[in-house]
Amino acid sequence: MLKITLFGSESTGKTTLAAQLAAHYQTVWVPEYSRIYQEKHRRPLTFQDVTPIAKGQLRLEKQYPCLTGRQVSKSPNLLICDTDVLETKVYSEAYYGKTPAWLLRELPWHYADFYLLTNIDLPWQPDGIRDRPDDREAMHQRFKTELTSRTLAFQEISGSEPERLRQAIRALEKWLPQATTKTPQV
Repeated sequence: MLKITLFGSESTGKTTLAAQLAAHYQTVWVPEYSRIYQEKHRRPLTFQDVTPIAKGQLRLEKQYPCLTGRQVSKSPNLLICDTDVLETKVYSEAYYGKTPAWLLRELPWHYADFYLLTNIDLPWQPDGIRDRPDDREAMHQRFKTELTSRTLAFQEISGSEPERLRQAIRALEKWLPQATTKTPQV
């Protein structure tokens, strides 16, 4: 399966877009584990929470398609992720100034095949978990820098909700033929 990850600051439409893309491509989407974790614990997170959040996200990505029993999508098979551990790393550094060493070592093994970087042009919506309405530009730059510094394939998505979906589908339709015809390197 090819892994497509929605990537970006809070309140930028990642969950909505993940669900829409999964419906469009008739595949599954993996939810954001940090939200599940935060809703379960109902307290401010600390640096000690980064490891269980990252491991939970990896577990979901590995198990979710099997748990749902849906691995058939339009060609090729896609797994849409609402986030990934690279996003966990960005937030860990933004909130705590550091990232667990094990996560830094593991990151290259868990990059998505393609990232959709969601812009901050949607209004920030409070939800009881989001907490950085005034830091959106700096966070967006952190996310963009993370992708460019690692030379990961991505497309920035902006505009209204319908426009984001159109842009994401266009980006994936342009990228997918290249991704599916690459010859494996030996």
